[in-house]
Amino acid sequence: MFKYEKMLEYPINIRKKDLRMAKLLMAQLGGPDSELSASLRYFCQRYTMPDAKGKALLTDIATEEFGHIEMIQTMIYQLTKDASLKELKDAGLDSYFVQHKKGIYPVDASGVPFTASYFQSTGDPIVDLQEDMAAEEKARATYENLMDLTDDADLLAPLSFLRQREVVHFNRFKELHDEYKKNGLK
Repeated sequence: MFKYEKMLEYPINIRKKDLRMAKLLMAQLGGPDSELSASLRYFCQRYTMPDAKGKALLTDIATEEFGHIEMIQTMIYQLTKDASLKELKDAGLDSYFVQHKKGIYPVDASGVPFTASYFQSTGDPIVDLQEDMAAEEKARATYENLMDLTDDADLLAPLSFLRQREVVHFNRFKELHDEYKKNGLK
């Protein structure tokens, strides 16, 4: 089903170390409104969509979200790769380092590990699509918050790209939701 193209969806080339932003970006890797939550949510929900159109949409967006996970991981890696142990400790990443060194592991910005309890799959297409729209809006807001906390153009460009993809995903989910409602699906 998958064909991996060995390139990021959007190029990332961060030249400045920023451990504070790396820690904050973890919200979009392993937090409740993260790319990981979104991808797994949509992959689980696709099975109970009532038609091929719904299944295809959720599969397509879930797959794209995996690409977004890779982008977030790349940003975190580039922001931390040359950090010393002292710098990691000063940034509050010493407890992360104890278990993962500089490895990438899905936690939120506070260090709480990812859990499947962050998302739901109810089997009701209308309810699931409403959750999906809310998830995309929460992710959009998180990207905007992250963008407010940096002036690094190397970070702002991919964050802006990811923010815009959240808007597109919201709109696709809303279109499908509205179509299902119009056609009497409850």
